[in-house]
Amino acid sequence: MRSYVIAALLAGSVAFPAMAQPTSPFTGPRVEGLIGYDSLRSGEREDDADTATDQGDETIDGVGFGVGVGYDYDVGGVILGVEGEFMESSGEQDSDESIDGFTRSIETGRDLYVGGRVGMQVAPSTMIYAKGGYTNLAVEANYEGVDNTVEFDDNADGFRVGAGVEQLFGPNAYGKLEYRYSNYNNIEHNIEGATDVTRNIDLDRHQVVAGVGFRF
Repeated sequence: MRSYVIAALLAGSVAFPAMAQPTSPFTGPRVEGLIGYDSLRSGEREDDADTATDQGDETIDGVGFGVGVGYDYDVGGVILGVEGEFMESSGEQDSDESIDGFTRSIETGRDLYVGGRVGMQVAPSTMIYAKGGYTNLAVEANYEGVDNTVEFDDNADGFRVGAGVEQLFGPNAYGKLEYRYSNYNNIEHNIEGATDVTRNIDLDRHQVVAGVGFRF
């Protein structure tokens, strides 16, 4: 009887790996390079007393570029992941109108993001996914007058949502294309020699980004 039990256990141990579902190729740690279109639009500020003179409703277009890292895990038909990004932007805008005797220029700076994504493998080498998380934007603003220049080094907190498609190029390499929308609802002005000021704003950011990465 004991020999029959041992034989059954051995048979089960051999059969179990054969019955286990294969792991999705969209799993594990990854690193990627990113580049794409970047558009930042600032809406009306809530604390502007005179909306007719509000110069914030303009669009800054540029090229975004940077790097991202992440980790994905297959939970049985659904792929869950965490990710982070560091990006820069070439977006810059020079105003042709004077505000209280000052001309303005704005540069879109670095962009930090951390969040998660949920994906589904729709083909052996293709996955679609949705993402969301926290983002922080840096903006540099310069106001130049006849006698002096005022510089702002601003940071804005917000959220990001997006969706994309990822395509395998081999056992480890992949490419992806995604759209993401970010919204920032407050900005902190860091003025040299003065106390930091936080203002309520409405900034919308639209990005279409392509990436090439490697999964370990």
